[in-house]
Amino acid sequence: MKRSARILGLLLLIVLCAVLVASFGGGSFAVHMVVHMGIVAVAAPLIACGMPGTRLDALPGVARMTPMLASFVELVAVWFWHLPALRALADASLALSLLEQASFLAAGVLLWRACLRPGEGRLAGAAGLLFTSMHMTLLGVLLALAPRPLYGEGDVSCFGISLSAAADQQIGGVVMLMVGACAYLLGGIVLLAGLLREDRAQC
Repeated sequence: MKRSARILGLLLLIVLCAVLVASFGGGSFAVHMVVHMGIVAVAAPLIACGMPGTRLDALPGVARMTPMLASFVELVAVWFWHLPALRALADASLALSLLEQASFLAAGVLLWRACLRPGEGRLAGAAGLLFTSMHMTLLGVLLALAPRPLYGEGDVSCFGISLSAAADQQIGGVVMLMVGACAYLLGGIVLLAGLLREDRAQC
């Protein structure tokens, strides 16, 4: 089961990287966000679930990472790369764009592994995931409701569809809300539900 989750996560990662490479140059923030959310909200938890017992799980940085610290690392990575100046640089360089997504993957795997690690306790893991959901929600709302486009001007190509930069950014913000924020919220709720079941069983 663990190996299957890891393999599935890696296959999804390959597909998302192929989408990024194929769509590079179109300038679409929404495409960027689809790849970003696919990595941190789907591929990363699958890879994290398949890490126990592997050499990656024994690395000092992974073993010592707490849920809240991992959530803060995720916050820094996400907000840093979504600064307009950094976003413009990543849009202009495929190598930098791949580096950006690699940093999202590393932060995402660290977060999910720290929060799902049994020794950390469900409460700490739930707190880390819920905090991440909150900052993802905040950024998604800011992007979706911004009065003007923060990333580029004119029209962009989103999966072959021509959109204004403003509409494309709004779609990207909604993707972050619907996929990213909801995935972390769901993970936190599942951990809290397990904690409540344990408390009820002990009563």
